[in-house]
Amino acid sequence: QVQLVESGGGLVQPGGSLRLSCVASGVIVGTYTMAWYRQAPGKQRDLVAGITSFGTTNYADPVKGRFTISRDNAKNTVYLQMNILKPDDTAVYYCNVQKSLQAYWGQGTQVTVSS
Repeated sequence: QVQLVESGGGLVQPGGSLRLSCVASGVIVGTYTMAWYRQAPGKQRDLVAGITSFGTTNYADPVKGRFTISRDNAKNTVYLQMNILKPDDTAVYYCNVQKSLQAYWGQGTQVTVSS
């Protein structure tokens, strides 16, 4: 059974940083494409960043140059380092993996960027 558990969200001022973590079980993060999505109130859930099994990364245009996705295979954990945070980054952030044609999601972690 695949489980994804996110942590690391919180309240931060504009320009600040946060690092989100996603601890996975039931799936080896180094062998699947792992991704972070976010959903702001009243909006659809959008892809933020992804990392393939080869280590190739991709980012949504609004976060390029500010966010970095990475993984620690030994800890079976995926990270999202978020720098120069803006109020528009406020959302619930979800970890995602697609395995055997099924999408799995964590419970989400709230990120609020406000002064």
